[in-house]
Amino acid sequence: MKQGKASRQPPNGWNKYLTDYNEGLGLVYERFVLNDYLDRLVNRFQTRTVLEAPIFGMAGVSGINSVHLAQRGAAVTLVDENADRLSAIERIWGELGLQARFVCQSDLHQLPFPDHSFDLTWNWAALWYLGDPSTLLKELVRTSRQLIFIAMPNRVQVGYWMRKHLLERDFVNYVDEGWADIQRIKKALRSFGVRFLEEGVLDVPPWPDTVMPAAQVLKRLGIQSKKLDAQFTGKAWNWSTMDYYLGRRPELKARIDRYTFLEHAPLPWQIKAIWAHHRYVLGQVTGD
Repeated sequence: MKQGKASRQPPNGWNKYLTDYNEGLGLVYERFVLNDYLDRLVNRFQTRTVLEAPIFGMAGVSGINSVHLAQRGAAVTLVDENADRLSAIERIWGELGLQARFVCQSDLHQLPFPDHSFDLTWNWAALWYLGDPSTLLKELVRTSRQLIFIAMPNRVQVGYWMRKHLLERDFVNYVDEGWADIQRIKKALRSFGVRFLEEGVLDVPPWPDTVMPAAQVLKRLGIQSKKLDAQFTGKAWNWSTMDYYLGRRPELKARIDRYTFLEHAPLPWQIKAIWAHHRYVLGQVTGD
């Protein structure tokens, strides 16, 4: 197989979260609604073997996107190109008492697995970091025997435009925005013989997606006060999915569910897309 272009490296903020599990409200919300969706996939398709490649798309604690699948009994394989990060992720899974197969692969455009090895291959928000996302998609299709699930940031939602034009204008220097276009992703998948089962939006909380802590957003907008700073920082503002997984905060899911009224509103997903943080597509590998 032809060698793919080198990956862009996501910002090194992930280093912090390998030991500090306080991710923020937005990320904890994102993880729980993703878990709910993955639950539906397992229930509908009896998914037993899973490949997530690569694993660095979501912010916060790296490598725990597939934890809930492992909790549901799936055999999980995780692929990353960074050996140090992967080693830390293996330690984190050990803290959770869960097993997975951890594979370090420097060339993410050529995955070291036989054809049709997994019931589900998937990725959350990493495509735009890759040098040749189309080749990775082809590999995810090749290694799946049933499903492929891809989600990317939603470029039309309000928070994305705030981030791009106001809060963090340089972030476009380390991503390829074109691969946040779900139609481009569908075109590539279709060419590899994928039949689409559904598409839509996920991660629709009542706040915009700025990919920044709330206190930092307010600061960049010039809105500062001791009261607001105290509200969004300190020990009182601690949001950790790991605390939930470790049994330290079993009430966390119920707290997050209070914010899901937009997620579950009986509206067409096309309307929710104005505010939704992610678009997704679920496909079935046909073998054609």
